[in-house]
Amino acid sequence: MRTNGIITVLGILAIVLGATIVSDAVAAETEREGAPPVYNPYPPGILPSDLNSEVARVLREVQVIENRALAQMRALPPVTRTGQPPTLQNNGTAAIELLGELMNFDKNISPNRNEACASCHMPYVGFSGPIPSVNLTMIAYPGSAHFRAGKRTAQRYTYAPFFPVLQFDQVQGAFFGGNFWDSRATGYLLRNADAEQAQHPPVDTQEMGLSDTACIAFRLAQAEYRPLFEEIWGSGSLDIKFPRNTEEICETPGGAAVFGVNTTPIPLSPDDRNLANTAFDHWGQSLDAYEQSVQVSAFSSKFDAFLAGSYTLTANEAAGYALFRGKANCNSCHLDGRSTAPAPAPAASGEDTGVAANKQPLFTCFGSANLGLPLNPRDAIYYQTTPDSFGFTPNAAGFGFRDLGLGSFLRSVAAPNPNSTWTQFAPASDGQMQTSSARNVAMTPAQCPTTEAPGPYFQKEFFHNGYIKSLKQLVHFYNTRDVYKFNVTSGHCPAGTTEKVDCWPSPEVPNNLDMTIGNLGLTDQEEDQIVAFLQTLTDGFTRPYANSDSFTGVCMTGGSAKTQGNGFLIPTPPLPACTGSVCGVAPVPSPPIP
Repeated sequence: MRTNGIITVLGILAIVLGATIVSDAVAAETEREGAPPVYNPYPPGILPSDLNSEVARVLREVQVIENRALAQMRALPPVTRTGQPPTLQNNGTAAIELLGELMNFDKNISPNRNEACASCHMPYVGFSGPIPSVNLTMIAYPGSAHFRAGKRTAQRYTYAPFFPVLQFDQVQGAFFGGNFWDSRATGYLLRNADAEQAQHPPVDTQEMGLSDTACIAFRLAQAEYRPLFEEIWGSGSLDIKFPRNTEEICETPGGAAVFGVNTTPIPLSPDDRNLANTAFDHWGQSLDAYEQSVQVSAFSSKFDAFLAGSYTLTANEAAGYALFRGKANCNSCHLDGRSTAPAPAPAASGEDTGVAANKQPLFTCFGSANLGLPLNPRDAIYYQTTPDSFGFTPNAAGFGFRDLGLGSFLRSVAAPNPNSTWTQFAPASDGQMQTSSARNVAMTPAQCPTTEAPGPYFQKEFFHNGYIKSLKQLVHFYNTRDVYKFNVTSGHCPAGTTEKVDCWPSPEVPNNLDMTIGNLGLTDQEEDQIVAFLQTLTDGFTRPYANSDSFTGVCMTGGSAKTQGNGFLIPTPPLPACTGSVCGVAPVPSPPIP
């Protein structure tokens, strides 16, 4: 344990050395590979110094899982299409789920063939961010074009397929459904929000970064698993006549100045474009099949065993569950599916003794809320203010950017809004982010059995901007946001206070704050009990969680969950007004966002 602690301290010191070391290491690596110059607009300390080695580590893990899936594909019995409508009899489910898995771990679906969907979403952390130092520092994960990066944390895949198509409930006056933190994957066309979500990262300039959706079909046509794709989706479904310069186009990241505003730079005939579009839809549907499978959304936690009557909650877990659905008010958004009229009668403790209304509760209401998180100045998006070698500038506004979440999407700022009747609701939605499922929020590799210091622990990041670094801090934020509220930005808490303990900086977006939290009156022990309950929602208890054994990194030790990550706080610079490209788009925020 002592040796591990020394290793951890040395690792932290290495991270603090910052971007200068990263620049030197990357420059050497880039020269060897003949890749384009690395984009590094970041001041020292924003990028972790181990970024290259950690990206390489995850890619090795990704390849291990891809190889396992390829072996399963080779062993898959031939599919038999029969019946009316034609059905892949017997092993059709296994085939489509396996195809989605092969796609998820395929690093060739990116310009530089160096980033898979799984690069930001690995099984051992509930398909969320797999690099502890990124979770501590730059928040958003680096894309295929190093080192462009997005603006939010890598949201968990698990249970995302169960979110419905985005809809506005006129009675509730609120939006429900969709995928992504801002719900921009509405599912309006495929009628499946999760399948549409899978279509975004491959062509997101900050992520996998392909310049044309047809590049996905082009790379699928080259994939070892092409025969399985065509077996499922039809012979000839990838027989597209691509022009000779397609590889050159597809290895140039999206957003490059050479493309201008053209989002379909591969010149295809109408028939071939239709084939490519259909293949792109099948890409999303196949990934959804995998994410909805028991390999990903497993319903195999202690809580599932508890509902089945095969596990008894410990005293702390039971106390946390009572608080979760009572005093802490978590159950108002993260619904547990229990009955609301206990029968035959409530227990003395107020425990719900009725039959569960839902044996597979998703612990979400599918809605969105503005929880009042402070702006996190570590987020990589604020520093990407200059053009990269392709002439692309991710965020010219710098710290003038504000993440309005659902409100930005409804204005077609974050992504095109397919429903003009929704735009009017943007001001009432500013700052709102999706209520993710609480399931697997505590999932970590077996070697690092907790998210909480002193560990050994796996450093995760929580909420959309990664401001929170432990479940203890998460619950404490819900509990005391309005008790220890200060009119400061992160990194500027008054002397004598400790940020995230007895000082919460101002919200990034002060509009539409969720006031059902912020002053819950929980004791320190009660906060810990809620954390204990959240840990019962981790899959892998009743049966092994698929591919969770693939982690080859290092755990961290030491410190306290209360102040976890505070050694990496940096002062927020003086903030300019919210940029007009975000806050000046009608209907404008009301009141104005500072």
